[in-house]
Amino acid sequence: MKHIVFSDNIRRAAPGLKVIQICATCSNNPTSDILWNEIEEECQRIESSYRIEEINKRPGIAATRLAYKALGKDPNRYRPSSEAMCRRIVNGKGLYRLTTLIDVINLVSIASGYSIGGFDADKIKGDVLTLDAGTHEDTFNGIGRGPLNIAGLPVYRDIVGGIGTPTSDEERTKLTADTTHLLMLVNIYGEEMGVEETIGMIKSCLERHADASSISVSIHVAETGETMGL
Repeated sequence: MKHIVFSDNIRRAAPGLKVIQICATCSNNPTSDILWNEIEEECQRIESSYRIEEINKRPGIAATRLAYKALGKDPNRYRPSSEAMCRRIVNGKGLYRLTTLIDVINLVSIASGYSIGGFDADKIKGDVLTLDAGTHEDTFNGIGRGPLNIAGLPVYRDIVGGIGTPTSDEERTKLTADTTHLLMLVNIYGEEMGVEETIGMIKSCLERHADASSISVSIHVAETGETMGL
């Protein structure tokens, strides 16, 4: 587990932020038909439940957008990943079928409304992650996006640099077929799905689809800096 430090910038912009940290030993095989069917069922639920203009009103998404604005970022140009995926679904474009860990993260993200970072824990340097606002000096290569301007985005940094934002994660620490140690960060800027329900869904998916073991969970509260282990 990583120690998470919240900057004063983040505390001011998102005083209600809670982060669920989940670590696990697991496999990252191609997505099974069983998992993909679960994803398609959730996509159908979202497509039938929301109009495109309602997506950014979901509590988890709306609160993330407010944090972006408070930090000086336009959430219509740099959408939280949960919003971007739900917009694809409602527009009839669906999601890409990738690997088990990535697709588990995507499933939980669209179901909960939370942007979720997924990282190869072995590629993260140091025992501390700091969550702060990005700057124009940051170099950040978004997965599949190339250089990304993260100034004003909430960004997790290890001792080398940025590893993840609610819009995109970084190439350096991304999940691959060789990943065996997962670090997942669920960013709850405003609560939609309950914390315990979210944790339960993640653990169930990891155990059923990714052969997960040694799952550990902690909850980090931005306002107080408190960490609770589960």
